[in-house]
Amino acid sequence: MDLLAAVDLSTAAGMRRHAAAVRLHPVRRKRLGQFFTPAPIARFMASLVATRASRVRILDPGAGVGSLLAAVIEELCSRSIPPRSICATAIEVDWSLHDALQATMADCQRLCTLRGVEFEGEVLERDFIAHGVSALETQLGFESASSEKYDIVIMNPPYRKIGSRSPDRRRLESLGIETPNLYSAFLAIGAMLLRDGGELIAITPRSFCNGSYFRAFRHWFLGLMSFSRLHVIESRNEAFAEDGVLQENVIFRAHRGAAPPTVLVTSGSGSPERLRYRREIPVDELVLRDDPDMFIHLPVEPDASDVARIIRQLPCELADLGLTVSTGRVVDFRARDALRAAGDPGTVPLIYPTHFSDGSIVWPKGTRKPEAIVKNSRTLELLVPAGHYVLVRRFSAKEEPRRVVAAIYDPARVRSGSPVGFENHLNYFHRDGNGIDPLLARGLASFLNSTWVDRYFRQFSGHTQVNAGDLRKLRYPRPETLRSIGERARKPSLGQAEIDAIVEWALDASLDRRPESACGGWSEA
Repeated sequence: MDLLAAVDLSTAAGMRRHAAAVRLHPVRRKRLGQFFTPAPIARFMASLVATRASRVRILDPGAGVGSLLAAVIEELCSRSIPPRSICATAIEVDWSLHDALQATMADCQRLCTLRGVEFEGEVLERDFIAHGVSALETQLGFESASSEKYDIVIMNPPYRKIGSRSPDRRRLESLGIETPNLYSAFLAIGAMLLRDGGELIAITPRSFCNGSYFRAFRHWFLGLMSFSRLHVIESRNEAFAEDGVLQENVIFRAHRGAAPPTVLVTSGSGSPERLRYRREIPVDELVLRDDPDMFIHLPVEPDASDVARIIRQLPCELADLGLTVSTGRVVDFRARDALRAAGDPGTVPLIYPTHFSDGSIVWPKGTRKPEAIVKNSRTLELLVPAGHYVLVRRFSAKEEPRRVVAAIYDPARVRSGSPVGFENHLNYFHRDGNGIDPLLARGLASFLNSTWVDRYFRQFSGHTQVNAGDLRKLRYPRPETLRSIGERARKPSLGQAEIDAIVEWALDASLDRRPESACGGWSEA
């Protein structure tokens, strides 16, 4: 029986996807960064196609078995007025997928014929970065004339880091593109291959939305492209659950040209029928005008704009508090020779995320890992002086209730007067490398542990990592307000509702009773 007659086009591609996934060796898939697109995700992405052109040129780079291409052809052919002609190009570097991809392309041909649509399709066995950069550099191929550019580029790009000295990195730099990952490199090349007004539809990790790692890429991309639709897939293990991927993902449509006044932002699963939140936001809420880092905010919850407004109105930057935040200095595999069991002579405490307990540090815990580090001339630069510090875990568990998790390091509860080592999976707040006022520390930790901060943080960060740079981007209450929070948060093991009530009281005091600009500066208690 003809496969296309038995099932719809995208389902047929989905069957090929399952078969290919079984055959592919996991090591090869990891090397290529391959994660195939499930049929429901492919259909959702195809539903975002906005073009109504009579002649449509489509590019699917990193096409796999053609799931996205099939979904787009199905979407265009199902319209009451389909295009007169479709020209489709699928590029896939993995030769083992080409029979399946050719079969999907043949299905697309048959469906278009049934709908009276002229169809031309080609499958290219090439490395997309090398192919695209070469075409763009030489002004040949895709770029030979405006008619050779694409109306639609749709992709589920591979996810893998690009080495700083790799050929791909050098190729991208030749076009003025600085980016550290294959997925963002695919986005950049795909955007450059679009005609003016053409649309890019992609599913990617959300990690490019914030942090210094993708800062240069955001500046470049947002200088060329404008978002018109973004959808957050809320569960980290939903979009590519079959492949064991736990990144939080975003699906978006962006077009080449000026930004629209508003952007539609939704969240939920990867299905248009299962939207949880839907909001139309001004484009200035997506990327703040005065943000040099160009963080991309996704305020999807109903009162998300109110949360953002309140946090942004707080009067102080971290420097106004006399504080900074750094990443823990001890990278345990590099300092392996200096690591010891807790209590060994000549050692000081080494604090890991596992020592967090209800907003405090409990050490030692009797874990399998060494919990102490030798104090000597070689390790001295890895340690910080005795004192109170606010610690924040750099990574959260995959579905943890809070993204930002803070705890107070109190030397009296660990080892009084002793220097301490903070492991690299922690960020720590300090004053010029030293500890901070205990009351201020308690107030700061409570503020960071509040639902207010967590909800705001989630608007621009969708991955498990909490970078020191992200914590520097926050605004904070005045020092005296943080101390007031600290006074009210003395009770051990405060519940979330109690923390939120204290912080909400302090926010009201900070925003309503004082001028916004009067920060007051940092002072020792």
